Amino acid sequence: MEEQHIASAFDRDLEAIQARIMKMGGLVEAAIVEAARALETRDEELALQVRAGDKVIDMLEEQINEEAARLIALRSPAASDLRLVLSVMKISANLERIGDYAKNMAKRTVVLAQGPAVSDSTAALRRMAREVERMLKDALDAYIQRDVELATDVIARDLDVDQMYNALFREFLTFMMEDPRNITPCMHLHFIAKNTERMGDHVTSIAEQVIYLVTGERPEEGRSKADTTSTAVQEA
Repeated sequence: MEEQHIASAFDRDLEAIQARIMKMGGLVEAAIVEAARALETRDEELALQVRAGDKVIDMLEEQINEEAARLIALRSPAASDLRLVLSVMKISANLERIGDYAKNMAKRTVVLAQGPAVSDSTAALRRMAREVERMLKDALDAYIQRDVELATDVIARDLDVDQMYNALFREFLTFMMEDPRNITPCMHLHFIAKNTERMGDHVTSIAEQVIYLVTGERPEEGRSKADTTSTAVQEA
């Protein structure tokens, strides 16, 4: 009876942590979408809201880590349960980093809004961010459903995000060479594009964590990246 009580207490604690993970994931999804919309519409107020909202995301990660550590210390979970708790901590860390990148996008948006727009590149950046947000939604769904196939699909889609980044990088390079006045805004836009590409990498890490959680095995190493910008720099 005592063991059953301990098991039910563990399940309740774990459910509470997982509820925080889903809340955190929802906030991060919204931050990506809103940061990209603020950039495209040059909405400084919305950008400031994204920056302010990052504090809540950071707070949730701290709470998840504290509760997960306490769960390990008090419940001494078995191997499979321990893997689940550790996965939760890693997923929350990735979500926190994605939130940071959305906040950085919002910071640069405030600066960019002060000057003239550079082509329609912000629309392309929004499409790129939207794809990352969809990947994140699917990665979190894969976590809840323990869906290895969906997680694998998310990992494959990161190549599309890399290709979007490559195209934007070359576009910004062209704009800067055509007119020196474009250098400063294009540098900000490039950092935003790179941050969005890094968001995709962290979403991929969440998907890989889902696969590990379900199978007990890490996905095969050596996942190909389609970032060819270093080559482009050499060519330029």
